Amino acid sequence: MSLFNKALASIGIGSAKVDTKLENATVAVGEELRGVVNIQGGNTEQKIDEIFLSLHTTYLKEVNDRKQNIPVVIDRFRITESFTIGQGETKKIPFSFILPLDVPISIGRTKVWVTTSLDIKNAVDPKDKDYLKIIPNRMIGEVLNVIENLGFRLREADCEQASYRLRKRMPFIQEFEYVPVNGPFRGRLDELELVFFQVSQDTLEIFMQVDRKARGLGGFLAEALERDESNLRLIVTENDLPILTQKLHSTIERYS
Repeated sequence: MSLFNKALASIGIGSAKVDTKLENATVAVGEELRGVVNIQGGNTEQKIDEIFLSLHTTYLKEVNDRKQNIPVVIDRFRITESFTIGQGETKKIPFSFILPLDVPISIGRTKVWVTTSLDIKNAVDPKDKDYLKIIPNRMIGEVLNVIENLGFRLREADCEQASYRLRKRMPFIQEFEYVPVNGPFRGRLDELELVFFQVSQDTLEIFMQVDRKARGLGGFLAEALERDESNLRLIVTENDLPILTQKLHSTIERYS
């Protein structure tokens, strides 16, 4: 009977099962994610070589003139050494890890999830999938609030394939596209695009594209030649937060 159970477990029937419970499914960029991995033994004893958690998202990539959603692993965390789980045995393994600073925010169509996998030799690896709500950390949140207070409305936010110039650790960037609906830049700009790179907990790098509205014949010619866009790089630190509105306003003003 034991050999029969092992044979079934090797194809996933009566094998160990995994269920991850997240303590905080809503978590900010760079903060700690905590939870417990619950493992329920199956119909036979099994050796689990390792348990690892993987952080996932998708991004848009142009393939043969069509945009496709490409899955990508943002990071991977091993949470235990090898062990054996007995027949019907229950184990609870707590875990915690810090979310990387380049994890995308859960906004628009962007989804982020964590997958738990048990590595069992000569068997189908049990898996569990849990979605996270990633919220901006303090620095990104402050920038987004200021942009909205300056009269911009978020039109679209997507993870897209990064150009060579903007590619860092990951093959994608998260782009925030705003349009001015009121305030000082309405009628002067077509759109404002932002990309964030969190250099450290207290330093934020912003790549900004300011798309000026065409004004007169020269403006229309510039727009036709795509010379109406200005690309700039801005560094924001914790010390800038008290004057962030003035800093962002003056920067956009300079290129609008």
